[in-house]
Amino acid sequence: MTFKEKLAALRGMMKQQHIDAYIIPSSDPHISEYLPDHYRCIAWASGFTGSAGTLAITQEFAGLWTDSRYFVQAADQLAGSGYELMKLKVQTAPEFADWLAQTLPKNAVVAFDGKLASVLLAQAIEERLVPRGIAVKSAIDLLTPLWHDRPALPTSPAYLIYETITGATTASKLQRLRKEMERSGIGAHFISSLDDVAWLFNIRGSDVACNPVALAFALITDTTAILFIDQGKLTDKDKTSLQEAGVTVEDYAEAENALAHLDTGLVLLIDPKRTCFDFYNRIPDEVTVLEKTNPTTLFKAVKNNVEVTHTRHTMVKDGVALTRFFKWLEETLGNEPITEISLAEKLRGFRAELEGFVGESFDTIAGYRAHGALPHYKATPESNSALLPEGLLLVDSGGQYHTGTTDITRVVSLGNASEAEKTDYTLVLKGMIEGSTAVFPKGTRGYQLDAITRKPLWDHLRNYGHGTGHGVGFFLNVHEGPHTFNSAAVDVPVEPGMITSIEPGLYREGEYGIRIENLVLSVDHQDTSFGPFMAFETLTLCYIDTSLIDTSLLDAVHIAWLNTYHAMVYDKLAPHLEAVDQRWLKEKTQAIG
Repeated sequence: MTFKEKLAALRGMMKQQHIDAYIIPSSDPHISEYLPDHYRCIAWASGFTGSAGTLAITQEFAGLWTDSRYFVQAADQLAGSGYELMKLKVQTAPEFADWLAQTLPKNAVVAFDGKLASVLLAQAIEERLVPRGIAVKSAIDLLTPLWHDRPALPTSPAYLIYETITGATTASKLQRLRKEMERSGIGAHFISSLDDVAWLFNIRGSDVACNPVALAFALITDTTAILFIDQGKLTDKDKTSLQEAGVTVEDYAEAENALAHLDTGLVLLIDPKRTCFDFYNRIPDEVTVLEKTNPTTLFKAVKNNVEVTHTRHTMVKDGVALTRFFKWLEETLGNEPITEISLAEKLRGFRAELEGFVGESFDTIAGYRAHGALPHYKATPESNSALLPEGLLLVDSGGQYHTGTTDITRVVSLGNASEAEKTDYTLVLKGMIEGSTAVFPKGTRGYQLDAITRKPLWDHLRNYGHGTGHGVGFFLNVHEGPHTFNSAAVDVPVEPGMITSIEPGLYREGEYGIRIENLVLSVDHQDTSFGPFMAFETLTLCYIDTSLIDTSLLDAVHIAWLNTYHAMVYDKLAPHLEAVDQRWLKEKTQAIG
């Protein structure tokens, strides 16, 4: 079926079931950002392949609500689909529900599949619609009867990683979690989020592209720990290791039943952002539900010393791959054809040569010229641009290694850079340096650091629509909470041991895009009579293109930081490079001033 035919079929089913509006979120029963193919419902229904969005369908209108990262991509992919792009004013806000509340008459019926909506999202929908006399049905799946070639759930193997890598055993993590549960008066804790389950049980898999996770749920009490997973994914050795850690392994499909049969009077903790509404509705009324962030989410955000040490070593590996890649690009451009797709494949090849490489941490964004202005661009055979010896190239990429996760963005000039491009580039770099060098009181929130990073751009009446930074996992999801550096007032303090990106940008639609990104480790800085202060240690090791810098826009402190950073990049990478690569990197990291 074409997308228009799918839309017509959905409307036909809506009419049969007396549904006035149908909502399709971008999610799965684990409320994941990146999805197994089985749950890529929005892509199937509309053609939009971005990682964030919501479809809302009535008989008269069908729209996709998404944020500024995807405006250009969505407009292109939705063309001819029957869906219109609805531009979110506030990222992640349920503005589609507000629209439905204003559009639908009293006694209308709105439906969605509760397996695809978080508790928080479902509650937001109900809060906006029910007071207006609009009925909400949360257990309606209209897609399965129509999606005849729907991919099956993945069955790839999962595996355990051990204390020498993680710095903590599963048994010790369970003990830590139970102490937190006891402190809060919690008798049981149900975990849906795949990265939390992976961290707690030291388990990894490949069920979701780029995220080394396995489809699983967990139920923890003061005496038991149950891992719900397709048992065919685990070896007998791994099952024995889990049992020795006090973990019972049960089938994946049994998680729903376990929730439905919890003991009366129990206090159950769930994360409303990371638990689907369908599972929430299965919890017996006699169970008291406490809704708060999974304790494991904060536990894993703060890396231990073993994880930090491994991550530093991983950054050296990644820096070696990136050095070889950018040298190859410079020497090859103009001598043989290079496209955005072949460029991404070449970069993956350089990383794949390194010990411990597992895969990419997300699909490489190789945006040449105007494509660089699309923050989450991914080249397709239709859009694939050939590189010429002119213009700007943005490369945002990352690797998954057994010893850590990387994420880095660099912009390089392929030739004939304009003064406007140099100005924009220098201001973005200045913002990145301001964020990286921030010294701040302990307890500072991400939105405060977001503002510090943006100020050099604001001073010149420039801005960008995405957040400044996100948490990064340890051989886990490249986007990890609970902390973020963005304008939203997220009440999560930055703590020592967190790894976060700092990635300001500037995008001129139809022309070029600029984003410069490093990962940083938050560290204790100094105790003062005004309280403790923190700072950042830059982890990422890769040169920054100095040919695009207008030094008149930088202060002495910014130039000093860049020269010191480049000296560190060379000193740490050179011992792992061949002489010809050393010479090339030495030139790229020369001090400016």
